[in-house]
Amino acid sequence: MTIRNTKFKKTSLVLVALLILSGFLAGFKMAQNMAIEKADINAAQKILDLNFDDNEIAQMLPNINRNLRGVKELHEYPIDNSTPPALWFKPQKGNRAIAEKQEQILWGLPKDVKLPEDRNELAFYTVAQLSVLIQERKITSVELTQFFIERLKKHNGSLQAVITITEERAMAQARRADDLLKNGTYLGPLHGIPYGAKDLMSVPDYKTTWGAGPYKEQDRGDELATVVRKLDESGAILVAKLTLGALAMGDVWYGGTTKNPWNLEQGSSGSSAGSASTTSAGLVPFALGTETLGSIVSPATRNGVTGLRPTFGRVSRAGAMALSWSMDKIGPITRNAFDCALVFDAIRGEDNIDLTVEDHPFNYKGKADLSKLRIGYLKPYFDRNRPNQKENDDKSLEVLRSLGAELIPVEWVSDMPFSAMQAILSAEASASFDELTRSNRDTLLVRQGAGAWPNSFRSARFTSAVDYINANRARYQLVDKVNDLMENYDVIISPSFGGSQLITTNLTGHPCVVLKNGYTENGSPTSISFIGNLFDEATILGVARAYQEATEFDEQHPPKFID
Repeated sequence: MTIRNTKFKKTSLVLVALLILSGFLAGFKMAQNMAIEKADINAAQKILDLNFDDNEIAQMLPNINRNLRGVKELHEYPIDNSTPPALWFKPQKGNRAIAEKQEQILWGLPKDVKLPEDRNELAFYTVAQLSVLIQERKITSVELTQFFIERLKKHNGSLQAVITITEERAMAQARRADDLLKNGTYLGPLHGIPYGAKDLMSVPDYKTTWGAGPYKEQDRGDELATVVRKLDESGAILVAKLTLGALAMGDVWYGGTTKNPWNLEQGSSGSSAGSASTTSAGLVPFALGTETLGSIVSPATRNGVTGLRPTFGRVSRAGAMALSWSMDKIGPITRNAFDCALVFDAIRGEDNIDLTVEDHPFNYKGKADLSKLRIGYLKPYFDRNRPNQKENDDKSLEVLRSLGAELIPVEWVSDMPFSAMQAILSAEASASFDELTRSNRDTLLVRQGAGAWPNSFRSARFTSAVDYINANRARYQLVDKVNDLMENYDVIISPSFGGSQLITTNLTGHPCVVLKNGYTENGSPTSISFIGNLFDEATILGVARAYQEATEFDEQHPPKFID
C-alpha cells in the first residue's frame, strides 16, 4: 500500500466519523426541540386506530417532527378553492357498452302552444312550451325575462330563495336573443329562456357568496362557470343567483332559511334549496343545482320538482365552488324529465378545464317504451314500512307495470365500509376549506352544531392520508359491484331515501333522476328515483318521461304561488 492510499483511507475514516457525529448531534438537537412527544403519539393512536409500542414511537418521533415542518409550510402556502388536486376520480365503466356516436336528437317539441290570456299562467309553463312560444315569436325573450324577474321580486320575501337578481345582465342577454331571432339565428330549445343558478357558480360582475357569511361579498373576478357559459351559448338567460345552504349543506344560508313553497313552515331542504324552491314556485322555468351527497335529490323531493344528477364526469364543475372534487356533480332542476333532457344536453361535455369530464353521446329518444327495457326495483327497500312514502312508492310501481314494465326484484350492494367511504367527502371538504378552519372564520357560518360544517371540517383533519387512500380503494371495488349489478338492467327503481342507495350512487358516480310521485298527509311532495348506467342519462330520462306522461304530478304546483 502506498503512503498516498494510507492517507486517503485515514481521511475517509475521519470524514465518516464526523458525519456520524454530526448526524447524532442533529438528531439530539431535534429531539431537544421536538414539538411532538411520545404522549402526543399515544393520544393520536386512539383517534387513528393504531397500536405502536414505545420503541416504534421513539423511532417515529424525528420523522413526525420533520413532517410537521412540511405541514406548517403547506399551511402558509395559499391555495384557492378553484385549484383541484392532481389525483382524479373517474369511475371505471365496466362491461356495459357506451354509445360511440352522437345521433341527431329529434326533440319533438309540443305543437300549437298558445300564449295564455292570463300571462300569470306562464309561470308554470315548461321549458319546452316556452321554447315554442319564443321560436314562433308569440312572446319575446325580453317580455319573458321581465315576467320572471317580477315574480322573483314579488315572492322572494316569502321563500328567501334568491341571493342576487342579475337583472342588468339578463336584460342585455334577452335583447340579444330577440335580435338574433329577428335576424334569422335560432340557437336551439333554450333560446331566450330565463333560468336561475345556485350561487356557488361564478359570474363576472356579480358576487358569488356560496351561501356563507365569510364569503357573502366574494368577487371571483372574471371567472365564469362553464355551465353558465354553455347556457349563454345556447341562448338561455340567467336571471338570478339562488340560495344554497352555506357551503352546500342544508337550506340555511347567511340570510335565513329557504322555504318549501308547498309548506312555508318547512325548509326547502338542501343544498340546492333556492334552485328547487324557485322552480317549484314558478319563479324560474328551470335552475342549476349541484349534488355531492343528496343536494339535488333532497330538495327536488321536498319541493316536488324533477332533478337530474348526471354521471360523475358528465358536466364540468369549472367555475363552481369545490366541496368534494371526487363527488361534486352539477345538474338541472326542472318541472319535468323532458325539460331536464333539454337543459342537460346544453350543459354536458368537456371544457378542457375540469379534467374529470368526458365527452359521450347523449342519444335521447323521448318517452321510453318500458316493455323493451330491463327494469329492476330494489324490493327490500320498497318492502320497508316508511310512513307517508310506502303507499306512493308502491303506486309508482303499479304505474310502471301498467306501462309495460316487467319489474325484476333486485338486491342492492351491501357489505361495504360505507362510513369509511363517506369520510372521502368530509376529508376533501375539509381540504377545500382548510384556510377557513385555520383562520377561525368558520365562526361566521350560521350553523355551528355538531353536524354543521365547522365541526365536520375540524373532525376530518384527523382522517389519515392512508385511510383516505384505502377508502378510495374500497370505492373502486364499490364501482365494480354496482357496474356488475347495473350491467343486467337499463334502469333500477328505488325509493329516493332509505338504505344505502343514495350514498352508493354518489360514491360510484351513477346517474339518477328524481321526480314527484305523490304527497304526504300534510300535502308535502314525495319522490321516487330512477338509477341508470354510467353515461346513460338518456334511458332514465326516457323512463321518467313515460312515468310523468302517465301521471299528473309534474303538472301540479304549489297553490299559494298560482297567481
